[in-house]
Amino acid sequence: MTTALPAPPLAPTAVTALATRHARSAEEAARLHPDVVDALPAAGFARHFVPRRWGGRAGGFTELVSAVAAVGEACASTAWCCALLAGHARLAAHLPERAQAELWADSPDTAIAAAVVPPAGRLTRVPGGRRLTGRWAFASGIEHADWILLATLEEQPAGPPAYRILLLPRQDVRVHHTWDSVGLRGTGSHSVGVEDVFVPEHRSCLRDALMTGVREPDAAPCHRVPYPLVAALLFCAPALGAARGALDAWTALAEERGASADPGMQRTLARCSGDIDAAALLLESAAQRADRAALTPPAAFEPETAARNQRDASRAAELLTDAVEHLFRTAGARALTRSNPLQRAWRDIHAVTAHATLQPGPAATAYAGTVFPQANA
Repeated sequence: MTTALPAPPLAPTAVTALATRHARSAEEAARLHPDVVDALPAAGFARHFVPRRWGGRAGGFTELVSAVAAVGEACASTAWCCALLAGHARLAAHLPERAQAELWADSPDTAIAAAVVPPAGRLTRVPGGRRLTGRWAFASGIEHADWILLATLEEQPAGPPAYRILLLPRQDVRVHHTWDSVGLRGTGSHSVGVEDVFVPEHRSCLRDALMTGVREPDAAPCHRVPYPLVAALLFCAPALGAARGALDAWTALAEERGASADPGMQRTLARCSGDIDAAALLLESAAQRADRAALTPPAAFEPETAARNQRDASRAAELLTDAVEHLFRTAGARALTRSNPLQRAWRDIHAVTAHATLQPGPAATAYAGTVFPQANA
């Protein structure tokens, strides 16, 4: 176990510079460039939510959202991997102590991939653990991961199946190169398969632990926060960066065309920059709400807080998507070239905001249920 020392802040500058340089190659290869992957540990994303007893930061949500958005201005695929690299370590902090030691005793910068929604595969109970077989989609960053979290439903003697999270070393899974998307191409969100792999008892936990947060009295604040309170927030952060990058690219194109004095272009600039800033305020507010909630005793968490954060992240996603859509439609033919970052941001932001956690319908239902309790009766 590592002696806890004051952790430095997240340092996204070097990753951002490398992501800018290698964004196109990441798209072509459907994975982050090796130089970008090598820079991630020094930036601090992998250790951001790792418990301090293992040398991690046990950091905050506001800082992470800001750093992920900064990377997203250069490359949304890299930002997506940064957000999940941090977020998956937070999920793994719910595992038993022995599993945490296997992950982080040697280094807090262990890279963890995950495919936990929806659950898939099948489990068989055996002495000392379980045997797992199945196939899971959308394991972002699997090709540069050391471990992976997978989820499945486990039949119970009575009652509904239990939603179980399991930790496997990367070498125990087979990667199926299925990721050929129009957006977030560089994330390498391939499918993975497992065939009759033994998973020891200590490498699993129930999803209920994620939904309630770590309950141990010495748990770090960031680990006490229930998953629903922050899931949408972390998925939306790359979209904020992509929108800011799109605005920069659009502004450069407008100046190249000599269109900066055109009233229509000026209206587009004001409208879209305002929407992006409004979305940033929504996400900042949600992140600060999560950081405040982290200081609250677990029993005091209110469903309204999670619903409000889901609402704000969903609305931010709509504002950002609409802004980039309008920027792209008014940018002219030069924005269509593969070398222009605006078209990549346009594709990426649609991929980010297609995520299930950012859909407006479920967010509206969750929030309305806190205002009109009878709506969900």
